[in-house]
Amino acid sequence: MTNQSLEIILATGSPRRIAFFEQMGLSFTQRVIPVEEVFPEDLKRESIAEYLVKLKASPFEKIIRENQLVITADTIVWHKNQCLGKPKNRKDAERMLSNLSNSIHQVITAVGFLQKNKWECIHCVSEVSFTAINPEAIADYVATGSPMDKAGAYGIQDAFGMRYINHIKGSYTNIIGLPVAQVFKKIEEIMKNGK
Repeated sequence: MTNQSLEIILATGSPRRIAFFEQMGLSFTQRVIPVEEVFPEDLKRESIAEYLVKLKASPFEKIIRENQLVITADTIVWHKNQCLGKPKNRKDAERMLSNLSNSIHQVITAVGFLQKNKWECIHCVSEVSFTAINPEAIADYVATGSPMDKAGAYGIQDAFGMRYINHIKGSYTNIIGLPVAQVFKKIEEIMKNGK
């Protein structure tokens, strides 16, 4: 996609999402305008992620130009009717991982596409099954600090994820933080319509 008709602004601080965009061969600039990521308590599953990507895009609504496309993303873990975001501290990370041990959860990523006077959003759901994880392994992993910037307190790409995830259903890249194939297809669609 060398002849991009729109300037892509990737509104994320996630190194994993930035790497995915680089791997897709897309030309983009990265810019984050921080917002307080809170959502109404009555929201569930993908509605939470979709609400948060709209919230992340809202500061751009007044400043976006005709030739720009702002992309925002948010990933949550949904387990036993509860939303797991990034852990607040190490104890919270240990609690989350203990709860995920020996059970199945969903990883939901929503991606928002903001153009001048136009908003679109897609979401993707993947299912992840963990084996039983002993408390020592959880404590060791949390001590590395890696879980602290990840929804559900783990990275599937980390050694911990490789050891204890025994089954996934759906997009692998979605579990890392971006459903790459779906996002690429959507950007192609938008670019095609933008010409």
